[in-house]
Parts: sequence; structure tokens; C-alpha cells
Amino acid sequence: MNILANIAAHKRLEVAERRVLFPVTHLVQSTLFDRVPISMAEHLLRKGASGIIAEFKKMSPSKGIIHAGARVEEITSGYIQAGASALSVLTDTKFFGGSNEDLMAARKVNSCPILRKDFVVDPYQIIEAKSIGADVILLIAAILTPAETLELATLARTLGMETILEVHGESEMGHLNDQINILGVNNRNLADFKVSLDISIGLSELIPDGVLAISESGIHQPADIFMLRKYGYKGFLIGEQFMSTDNPAAACAAFISELKEGEK
Repeated sequence: MNILANIAAHKRLEVAERRVLFPVTHLVQSTLFDRVPISMAEHLLRKGASGIIAEFKKMSPSKGIIHAGARVEEITSGYIQAGASALSVLTDTKFFGGSNEDLMAARKVNSCPILRKDFVVDPYQIIEAKSIGADVILLIAAILTPAETLELATLARTLGMETILEVHGESEMGHLNDQINILGVNNRNLADFKVSLDISIGLSELIPDGVLAISESGIHQPADIFMLRKYGYKGFLIGEQFMSTDNPAAACAAFISELKEGEK
């Protein structure tokens, strides 16, 4: 079993447990459940936007601990002050060291779009995402069928949230449906964690009109963004590049400053 399959299998067990501990009737009573989600697509397409989706991630299966003692409020607010267009917050605990509390903490100090980065396999997680203040959810094509993707994306849209469909290869493009307005191309193969921007380049020709495309992982310098923009990408998810430094917010600020300088 590869890493992604292992994570998905564990997630199904975890969801079954959480459904008992925190039933849907409990989730919908959250004060955050009734807030109107913020559109990530609109923020990424704003004139002058950096397009950067800055990620808060404490650890990963491939790298282990990335930033010990990371403070979510300080780092995420620093990202936005630096010029990031949106945030991504890992909420998976076992494999990435995140939590729902991390996203809620980020929500308290930021009025920007926040992606709940997790491994969604059940409608329960969509409702849970809304209850903790997420604006966007992630659906990974490799762990879902097209029918499941449609069901989950439809529920997200019903709740006012946007969906990013994450793909890694041409065979997964068939998961796109009319409930999804953002396509995320993951340059990291979640089966073996190898990374290459050639994945985004190769899939760029298959992205339908009207679907906003973002490139995820493997982006290390502004030159990567300039190159990816030529292939139609409007958003750029960056996590480890910032989180592996002593001061992620400062690293993000320096990156965006260099990006803006290169745009002149």
C-alpha cells in the first residue's frame, strides 16, 4: 500500500470515530457554520494579486518535522501581511501534525480565503470543514471515484464553499465536473513523493476553459511562478519552502517582494 492509500484508509476510520464523537447535529451549531465563505477564486484573480496560497504545515510523511513549535496565528497572519492571496492549513493530525484547531485559530486572525487541506473521503468532512471556518475544500482524485467527487463537490457548493480538485496525471482529469471551479495540479506524486514542475506543464493543455488552475508543490523561486503563469496557472500553493525556515512569514515576504520586483 502506498503512502496516499495508507492515509486514505486511516482517514476513513478516523471519520467514523469523529462522526460518533462530534455528530453533524453538533457541527451545524458551530458559530462558524453560518458565516459566508470567502471566494478563493476571486482573490487569486484580483489585479496585482501574488496568487500565492501560503500553507501552514508542521510536518509531512516524507520530511518528518518541518517546523517544530510553529504558531499558527503568527505565521498565517504574517503570510497575509506579506501579500499572500490565500491560506492553506493542514488539519490531518496523524501524518501532518495538523488539527481542526489550527484552522480555527487561523480563521480568528485572518479575513482571507482558507483552504482546509486534508484527505476528504466522506460528506461528513465537508460539513466539518464549514463548521471550523474553511472556505475551500480539497478533493484528491487519486482517492475518489468521479461519482464521489461529484457528490462531495456538490455538497460543498450547497454550503457556499469552493472545491479544489487535485490531480496528478491525465487519467484523473475525468474527475472534473461542473461543481468544481478550481483545478490543482500536484507536482508531488503522493504515492512516492517525487516532485517535478513538468507535471503542471504537461497537464496545462488539458485544463478546460472556465476552470481556474493552480500549481501545487515544488515551487522554490519566483522564476517558477513566472514560468507557470505562461502555462495559464493563476495560483501557486507553497508550503515547505516557507515553513522549513526559522521565520516562515519573513520568507514569504521576501519571496513575494522578489516576485513583485520581477513583474516590473
